Amino acid sequence: MAKAIPRIGLRRHGRIGTRKSTRRIPKGVIHVQASFHNTIVTVTDVRGQVVSWSSAGTCKFRGKRRGSPFAAQTTVGDAIRTVVDQGMKRADVMIKGPGLGRDAALRAIRRSGIRLTFIRDVTPLPHNGCRPPKKRRV
Repeated sequence: MAKAIPRIGLRRHGRIGTRKSTRRIPKGVIHVQASFHNTIVTVTDVRGQVVSWSSAGTCKFRGKRRGSPFAAQTTVGDAIRTVVDQGMKRADVMIKGPGLGRDAALRAIRRSGIRLTFIRDVTPLPHNGCRPPKKRRV
């Protein structure tokens, strides 16, 4: 027989989970991470708080199709749809990574109706990188 779970401290007043949906966001930052195997799109406000995000995996793409340009285009559409409803008009775009979805993601952002103030490539480049591990055998 199932045991009843007692409800302790029931909140009568106060809003739960309505903060993100009610905020109007006129300007934001769209971060696109395009790797070879996946594309992740994160939309933040100017302070850096995440408003919406999506990835090719959450858009039901599996395997090799996750790194495709079409997956990147669908991912951008999925992430931007919610912020356009919240009133976003202008955005900065930060693109990171070497993947195939870079150009397709940028094209989809352009078509979404959001005005782009600037586009920046923030792919990390090693300035000769870390020291490699020593050789295992001589």
